[in-house]
Amino acid sequence: MISRRVLLLTAAIAVIGANSLALSPIAATVAVSFAGRSAADVVTAAALYGLATAFSALMLASLSDRLGAERALMRALLVLSAALGAAALSPTLWMLIVAQALAGLAAGVALPAIYTLTAQVAEKGRESQTLSFVLTGWTLSLVVGVGLAALLADLLHWRAVFSLLALAAVGLALEISRCHDWGVRTVGEAPSSTLKALRIPGIHSVLLNVAAYMTAFYGLYTYLGPHLGEVLQLPTSFAGLAIAVYGLGFGAAAPLGRLVDRYGATATCVTFAGLMLVYLGLMAAAALPLVLLGLCLAWGVANHLGLNLLMRQLAEIDPAQRGAIMGLYSAITYLCVFVGALLYRPIFTHFGFAACAWASAMLVLPALGWALGQWRKKQAELRCHSEA
Repeated sequence: MISRRVLLLTAAIAVIGANSLALSPIAATVAVSFAGRSAADVVTAAALYGLATAFSALMLASLSDRLGAERALMRALLVLSAALGAAALSPTLWMLIVAQALAGLAAGVALPAIYTLTAQVAEKGRESQTLSFVLTGWTLSLVVGVGLAALLADLLHWRAVFSLLALAAVGLALEISRCHDWGVRTVGEAPSSTLKALRIPGIHSVLLNVAAYMTAFYGLYTYLGPHLGEVLQLPTSFAGLAIAVYGLGFGAAAPLGRLVDRYGATATCVTFAGLMLVYLGLMAAAALPLVLLGLCLAWGVANHLGLNLLMRQLAEIDPAQRGAIMGLYSAITYLCVFVGALLYRPIFTHFGFAACAWASAMLVLPALGWALGQWRKKQAELRCHSEA
């Protein structure tokens, strides 16, 4: 039986994820409300959201230690609700951008608090199972949250999207405040400890792989909505459907982790090579909406597997400092939301979505190179064992 507390944490992830991902598919619709603005201008708000979340994850996450994770989460959700309310009422694009930056600051506090509380409330021996359930909030945000956002933008108004998310955030804050049994409080690492993880030997190359991988995803994802809405002149609901299909693929890939465990380095090479092929397929099918839809499913599957492989590599570098390492991972992930949106904007504006997809394929090359290196190392070990 899933506890009420775990359900609340999953819902909190879903609301935060929905806000961080919803702007791309409704960008063309939002731009109409601001004279002289394009969808590419609107996604600047997504870029600032990512930058603010990355900053907050590094500098403000210690609030969970000083206040208690449940209090930090409750207050972060209240700030998030206020920011989303301001986004819904924004009279100008700059107000929307500022509101999303404030939402990013709240998310940077909320996410570490959610993961801390997940560890606190998990039953002994079911920690991984509990965390896996909470992480399905990201799939919910893609499949339900983003799809519903696109539908609301089409049927009502894009402002209804942020209004609904604001109400959900304040509702969750109230429910969390009513739950009192959040388990034994644990002391997290200070932000300075997170930054000290940069001194771990070998971590820089892995973090560079993560940065390239995340930039490839967020850069292309950010301009998928503008491409479908402005270039192909499709309704906002189609862009929402494309992202929901991606989310279905992402969620459906979870059981495939067993194959990665079984086939090791070979599966790693296949995963990253497959992701490169998906990006190249998106490039070739840029003008074919239905083919793009099918490729979004494959994109979700490949991206899930690749992401898990990179996270596992990070986790195995130094188990004693795993928390600090994953803090750096989180900060880099959201920094790439900012970098991807800004870096891909001139590519999208001057060369189109196909060029963005090609750039993403090239950014996966470092991860594929690492995978091939792991495969060669494994083959060499097998040869040594056979000769012995």
